[in-house]
Amino acid sequence: MPRSHGERKRTRKKLSKRKRERGLSPISRAIQSFDLGEKVHIRIDPSIHKGMPHHRFHGLTGEVKGTRGRAYIVEISDSKRKKDLFIRAEHLSPQKGGT
Repeated sequence: MPRSHGERKRTRKKLSKRKRERGLSPISRAIQSFDLGEKVHIRIDPSIHKGMPHHRFHGLTGEVKGTRGRAYIVEISDSKRKKDLFIRAEHLSPQKGGT
C-alpha cells in the first residue's frame, strides 16, 4: 500500500481536538496581538490551516521578532540553530509569568 507523504502525516494524535473542543476556534484567538520580544508557545490549532507551522514545532517556545502581513515571525532554537517561523496568531499563545 502506498505511503502518505503529506504535511500532516503521522499527526493523528498531535493534530486532533478533544470532543468538547471540536469545531472552529473562538475569534478572540485570531485577533490577539503580541509585542516584539514577547515569548510565545506554539500550539497548533488543527481547525485553521492558514499560517500553520510544521507539526515538528508544536509545543516549542519562541520569541516574537516581527510581523509579516497577518503572521508573526517567531524565532526558535532547533538543535543549535536559530530558525524564523512565520505563524499566524491562531497557533500562538502567550507565555505566562515573566517575559
